[in-house]
Amino acid sequence: MSEPYDLLVIGGGINGAGIARDAAGRGLSVLLVEKDDLASHTSSASTKLVHGGLRYLEHMEFRLVRESLIERERLLKIAPHIIWPLRFVLPHDKGLRPKWMLRLGLFMYDNLGGRKILPPTRTLDLHAAPHGGILEDRLETGFEYSDCWVEDSRLVVLNCVDAKEHGADIRTQTECTGLDRRKDIWIADLRTSNGTEERVAALNVVNAAGPWVDKVLGRAMPGNAHENLRLVKGSHLIFPRLFEGDHCYIFQNKDDRIIFAIPYERDFTLVGTTDQGFEGDPTGIDISPEEAAYICDAANEYLKADISPEQAVSSYAGVRPLYDDKSANNSTVTRDYVFELDQGEDGKAPPLLSIFGGKITTYRKLAEHAIEKLGLPGDAWTADKYLPGGDIPVEQFDAQLAKLQMEYDWFPAEGMRRLFRAYGTRVETLIGDARGLNDMGEHLGGDLYARELEYLVDHEFVTSAEDVLWRRSKLRLHLDKAAQERVENWFTNRIVAA
Repeated sequence: MSEPYDLLVIGGGINGAGIARDAAGRGLSVLLVEKDDLASHTSSASTKLVHGGLRYLEHMEFRLVRESLIERERLLKIAPHIIWPLRFVLPHDKGLRPKWMLRLGLFMYDNLGGRKILPPTRTLDLHAAPHGGILEDRLETGFEYSDCWVEDSRLVVLNCVDAKEHGADIRTQTECTGLDRRKDIWIADLRTSNGTEERVAALNVVNAAGPWVDKVLGRAMPGNAHENLRLVKGSHLIFPRLFEGDHCYIFQNKDDRIIFAIPYERDFTLVGTTDQGFEGDPTGIDISPEEAAYICDAANEYLKADISPEQAVSSYAGVRPLYDDKSANNSTVTRDYVFELDQGEDGKAPPLLSIFGGKITTYRKLAEHAIEKLGLPGDAWTADKYLPGGDIPVEQFDAQLAKLQMEYDWFPAEGMRRLFRAYGTRVETLIGDARGLNDMGEHLGGDLYARELEYLVDHEFVTSAEDVLWRRSKLRLHLDKAAQERVENWFTNRIVAA
C-alpha cells in the first residue's frame, strides 16, 4: 500500500469534484473515486441553472440566496463557455402571488447579492410580442429577471480536469466498497468495474456520495443509525421547441411550486421540474407518468398551445440528496448544504466529513467550507481562477467565437459554436494540427468526428458512448440512431484493439 493520501473524496458529482479541485490546488494529495462516470446521477439531472433560488426567499433562506447570487456571477466569470446569462419571464397570474410580492421578491433578488454583470428586473406587457402569441390571454403583466444557464455535467468534468492538472488522482468506474478507521488513518477498499481491487490509505475522507451518502456512512460506521438523508426526485421533459426567442418562462403553480420552460440545445424546450419523495435505489430512474402529467398540466395553465407527455422527445430524472429538516412538504425542504463531521468518540480519530444537500450554484463555496471544516492547510483560491477553457472575458465570447469560425472556416460554423461552448479555449487543443475535415478522423454524424472522441478519452475521463452522448454533450438529442451506433462501435473497436 502506497503513502496515505491527504484526502479521499468519495463521489464524482459536483460537490466531490469541487472539493477535489480546491484541495489539489492547495497542494494536498487527493484521490477521488466515483463508482460510475462523473456526474452520472444527480449532477447531470438538474434544471441546469446557476441561480439564487427566487422561491427560497419565501422560505426565509436569505443566507442561501445571498451566497447563491454572489456565486452566480463568480461562476459566470470563471466558466463563461459553459455558463451564460438567461432572461426569465415570470407572469403575474391573478389568484396566486400578488404583484407587490413578486416586485418585492425581485427587488431583493436584484440587490441581495451585489449584482454587477447581469441586467436588472423589468416589467413586461405580456400582450405584446412575443409573449402574446405564446401565453394565455388572461396573463397581462409579467416581470423579466436574470439568472444563468450551466452545462451541469460539464461543470463537474471541468472541475475534475482541473483537479487532475493540480495533481489529483481521479478514478471513475471505481467504487469504495469498504472504509476502516484505524488509529490515525482510514483504510479504503476500492473495486473497479472490471473487478480489480485495491486498498489505499487516507488521512481524511469526504463522503460526497449524494444519494448514497448514508450507504457510505454505513460502511464506515456499521451499526450506527444514519437517517439524515431525504431523497426528493426531480424530473424533466424535453420537447421540440415550444416558442421562439432566447427568453425562458417561470410559471407559478397553485400548489406553490414552480415550473420552468427553457430553450434547450437550440432545437428543444426543457420543461420541469417535480418534487416527489423517493425511496429505493436511485440508479437508472426515469420520469413517472404522474410526473409527466403534472409538468404538462402546470405548463398548460400558461401556454396557449397545450403540450402532452406524448409530444416529448426525451426525459430525465434525478434524485436530490437533501438534508432531512423534517419539513412536511418536499418542495420546502432546505436546499442548503449541511455537514456531518465525525472524528470518533474522543474527537481525535481521522475525520470523516459527510455532505447532505447543496446545489450546483454553491458548490465552489461548499468546497471551501468543507476544507475549512476538516482543518486542512492552504489558502482558498478558486473564486477567480478560470476553469479549463474558461479564460474568455464574458463580454468577448461572441467575438472570440467569430474569430475561431474564421480561423477554422473548413469546420461547420454551428459545429464550431458547439465546440467552443463545450471546450472554450481548449478547442484549439482538440483540433490540434488538423487543417481540414479529412484530418478530424472518422465522421460519426452531424459535426462529431473521431478526433473529438479521442480528446474526450485522453482529457475528460470518458470510457463509453453514453459518457459522450449524454454527459460530455447532449448529442443524443441531435444524432440519429445510425450515428449513435457508430459512436458505440468506435468505443467497442477501441476496447478490442486495446
